[in-house]
Amino acid sequence: MSQSRRQFLQASLATAAALAATPAFAARAATLSSRARVDRALAGKDVDRPPLTLWHHFGLEAKGPAAHAEATLAFHRRFGTDLVKVMSDFPYPKPASGAWFELAVDAKPFPAQLEALTAIASGLGGEAHFVETIFNPWNVAEKLSSPEAVQQLKRDQPQKLLDALEVIARSEASHAKQALAAGASGVFLAIANAQPAILAVEDFARFSEPFDRLILDAVRDAPLNVLHLHGDHVYLDRFYGWPAAAINYSTHGTKVAVADVRARYPGLLLAGIDEVNYRTLTPAMLKAQADAARTQAGAKFLLTPGCSVPNDSTPEELARLRALFA
Repeated sequence: MSQSRRQFLQASLATAAALAATPAFAARAATLSSRARVDRALAGKDVDRPPLTLWHHFGLEAKGPAAHAEATLAFHRRFGTDLVKVMSDFPYPKPASGAWFELAVDAKPFPAQLEALTAIASGLGGEAHFVETIFNPWNVAEKLSSPEAVQQLKRDQPQKLLDALEVIARSEASHAKQALAAGASGVFLAIANAQPAILAVEDFARFSEPFDRLILDAVRDAPLNVLHLHGDHVYLDRFYGWPAAAINYSTHGTKVAVADVRARYPGLLLAGIDEVNYRTLTPAMLKAQADAARTQAGAKFLLTPGCSVPNDSTPEELARLRALFA
C-alpha cells in the first residue's frame, strides 16, 4: 500500500470516528437562497444545509450561445445547484495563418460565451452566483495544436511557447474581466497540468504558473474565483496562497483527504463527491461522502464532485445529490 493511500485511509478512519459523535446533516426545509447559502459558506457562517453543485459538459457549442445558456439554466433549476458552474466549450480562435503559436492578443476571444453569460445572468436574476470556466493557457495551447506539439515546442523553442502562452493569458484575462462585467461572480480556472505526468515542478513554475496567475490577477477582486486543480497527482501545495477564494480538487482521485487540505488552506473548499464513480453511488454512499467532507472541511465548504460528472449521467442520477437534503 502506498504512503498516500495509507494516509488517505487513516484520515478516513479518523473522520469515521468523528462522524460517530456528530449527527449527519438533517433534512430540513431550506431557509436561505442559493446566493445567500454560498455567501455564508464563503464567510464561514452557519447554513441551513450544505451549499452544493455539480456539472458536466453539454456539448452544445455548435448550437450557439442561446442553447448553451438555456441548458445551463435548466440544469441549475432541475438539479438544485447553489453555485452555477458555467461550462466553456467554445474554442479559442486559431491564427488566420502561420503556425498555431503565432498568436496576437485577442481582446474578445470568446464572444459566443459572453453572449451565453449575459443570458445566464438575466435568467438567474441574482438568485445564485455563477462562475465562468476558463481553461488555463497551457490547456488552450494543447487544444490549438496537440499535447505532443506543445511539449515539443517546450523542448525545441521554449521562448516561442512562452510568448504564445503570454498572448493566450492576456486574451483570457480580458475575457475574465468581460465575464465579470456580464455578471459572473468569478472565474473557475481549470489547471490540469500541475502534475508530474505533464510538467515537472520547475517546468510548471516557468511555463504555467505566471500565465495562470496573470488571469487571476486580472480579476483578483472578484468574490468567488475558484481554482480547479485537475488530476490525481496535483501539486496542491503550490496553490494555497494564490488569489482565489476557493479550491476545487478530487479527494477521491488524489487520495488527499479534505482534512489535509483544510490544515493548509483557509478558504472555501469545493470537494467531497467521487466524480469518476458518481453514476454508481447510492444515496447512502453519497451521504457518507458528503458528511465526511463537511466534517473535515468545516464551515467554509461547498459540496461538489472533484470534476465534471460523466456526461451520460441520467437525470435520476444527477438529482441524487440535491435529494440528500430535500
